[in-house]
Amino acid sequence: AATPPFDGTLCNYYRHASDFCYKLPDNVSLEEGALIEPLSVGVHAAHRGDIRPGHHVFIFGAGPVGLLCAAVAKASGAGHITIADLVPSRLEFAKSYNTDSQVLLEKPTAGESNYDFARRMSQTILQTEEPADVVIDCSGAETCVQMSILLAKNGGCVVLVGMGASVQTVPISEVSAREVDVRGVFRYCNTYPKAIKMIASGAVDVKPLITHKYSLEDAVKAFEHVKEGRDGAIKVQILG
Repeated sequence: AATPPFDGTLCNYYRHASDFCYKLPDNVSLEEGALIEPLSVGVHAAHRGDIRPGHHVFIFGAGPVGLLCAAVAKASGAGHITIADLVPSRLEFAKSYNTDSQVLLEKPTAGESNYDFARRMSQTILQTEEPADVVIDCSGAETCVQMSILLAKNGGCVVLVGMGASVQTVPISEVSAREVDVRGVFRYCNTYPKAIKMIASGAVDVKPLITHKYSLEDAVKAFEHVKEGRDGAIKVQILG
């Protein structure tokens, strides 16, 4: 992947500056190594959220990044991890991957404002879930950002990983009156060494996330597979 006019790395061989490369330990495969990048997002998010042993962590988005945020939270000692998504198959996968409870989100009803929906859905969630020490939003959706603030406990923390609309409406009175810290995340910074160690030590297992593999010759089929979201796809890899 790359941004025009620069070429990406979807090729058999790619030359890269050695200063920006990391050597993988012998017990870490290239397939696992390819997941260091999204795992680094989770490492940075956990750092920004200051996740500590015993914390209740709530995550919006059960895609690869949300699941890896859950994995890092678990490795950081979180006592309870809840993940929420609109897609039942993703939540089914999450049941066996570093989460303790799963929430199937609804969609706003006709004529219902985003914030009215966020309040209604948050009240429903809080009937079975405690307010969270740390809420991580991996969706970027305005309703999820709003719910993140509403679900955080007094003095809790909201970490914004997903990047949605550049301007959004948030319940700022909740942030102020309940002293909820809202922290942004832009990818990661100096997290690759820690992410590599987490995989090498077994603290985080990324292999279950690799649900499908394609050869380089079938790269187009791989992209179509991801676009269609079929067969319970989580992480689809293209092997050179």
